[in-house]
Amino acid sequence: MSARSAETGRPALPWRSPCPSPTAPSWKPPPPASAGAAPTPSPRRSTRLLTEQTETAYTEAADHAALATTKNDNVLAVQPGVLDDRGRLLADVLYLEGVLTGARTRGLSLELIECLEDAVDHGHELTVLLADTVRTTAALHEAS
Repeated sequence: MSARSAETGRPALPWRSPCPSPTAPSWKPPPPASAGAAPTPSPRRSTRLLTEQTETAYTEAADHAALATTKNDNVLAVQPGVLDDRGRLLADVLYLEGVLTGARTRGLSLELIECLEDAVDHGHELTVLLADTVRTTAALHEAS
């Protein structure tokens, strides 16, 4: 069983910061890569890292699902978790916008820029969908 977030009680994901909400007082963007940073992983190493990340998420998915099923027994109980996820996602998307801006400014490959643009666009779409979910929970609670 993994460590749990103090705010939500949900398992903390190992590749996410424990408090990434940009409104939280302790939130800071990830540090920029410096000259002393580890070298960029090779394509093979990148694939292995992505595989490990995916396996970890799916391994912990049962814990996530069990906790969500237990906690979210009415329409309003869904709202805090969705708000938390939206805040973390929004912080990540805004960081990616900075990465995209840097890639454009430095004239990095068009293929990389297009991938980053897609990730940012989809991230923003997801934050809109999560905001709609929060509004729906409030409206349904009020109507009941």
